[in-house]
Amino acid sequence: MKDFRYQALPMRVTFGAGSLKTLPEEVRTLGLQRVLVLSTPFQEDLAREVSEQLGDLSAGVHAEAEMHVPIESARRAREVAKSAGADGYVAVGGGSTTGLGKAIALESGAPIIAVPTTYAGSEMTPIWGMTEKGEKKTGRDPKVLPTSVIYDPDLTLTLPVGMTVTSGFNAIAHAVEALYAPDGSPIISLMAEEGTRSLVNALPLIVKDPTGTDARSEALYGAWLCGATLGATTMSLHHKLCHTLGGTFNLPHAETHTVVLPYALDYNSAHAPEALAALRRATGAENPAAYLRELSLELGAPSSLRELGLTDSDVETVVNMATRNPYSNPREVTAEGIRGLITKALNGEPL
Repeated sequence: MKDFRYQALPMRVTFGAGSLKTLPEEVRTLGLQRVLVLSTPFQEDLAREVSEQLGDLSAGVHAEAEMHVPIESARRAREVAKSAGADGYVAVGGGSTTGLGKAIALESGAPIIAVPTTYAGSEMTPIWGMTEKGEKKTGRDPKVLPTSVIYDPDLTLTLPVGMTVTSGFNAIAHAVEALYAPDGSPIISLMAEEGTRSLVNALPLIVKDPTGTDARSEALYGAWLCGATLGATTMSLHHKLCHTLGGTFNLPHAETHTVVLPYALDYNSAHAPEALAALRRATGAENPAAYLRELSLELGAPSSLRELGLTDSDVETVVNMATRNPYSNPREVTAEGIRGLITKALNGEPL
């Protein structure tokens, strides 16, 4: 066994159907007195229900979270938080809302309680990201790691099937990269393999019956594990590409991860044999990259980056940005290699 270092992240997790009811107790346990409830405009009704549940503990609702956290959105939210006298934040929703909470906490240092309603995994990481002047910048800072996470599978029952699928594949992408991360460990690999297995088992069941609570619970459990692996390891090529595609071209986050994942995995597979073996066990497939692409298509996910809005004329911009200051990766990142990868993903070529 190789030598390794594993840093456990300081966080409390509450998991279970109906666990949202523990939120007021959690706020008090953390010593908070006025928490600002964050959400996207789409989930404002849920955010207001949460605010009402909190009563005097709520400093109000800010329902303006946006995809990829534009810097202007972060600045507005910081001002709202200051005006409201908030000493903490409750992020209700997916990665966009958690990302906004992190953008506020990056400046204020106030704690975040995350209440995920998707499988994004951002709630498990100290990674922040903001988009400014067409470029998404990311970083790590322990003060943006949510202090507490409440996983209530009931909150995912209304997540549309299409979003469920792409959000789940977004989570799987975290696990895939953690399996070949340079700072991985046997502990992280176990979590990544189990998280992937849970999601590939649960997603088809959810598509067949979106109200099935057992499958929703298994998917949320898998997403928790996958998110935790992202929080503990270094990101690689897949995330570099998706940050470029999202920050520069404003492609939808989860859908982009879903399309890119099989091609990025295919690019790296021959250079990451242990990761490949783990994914074979998790998926039961000899070629996990092809399996993930085929499964996503069977479940109704987008088939290509062109479908999401990327064009042929955008390819060279992606190549230039992805090869500039590349993330750590098991296979060398070259312009020729990335051009081939992006062209395949652009056209949805079979693997």
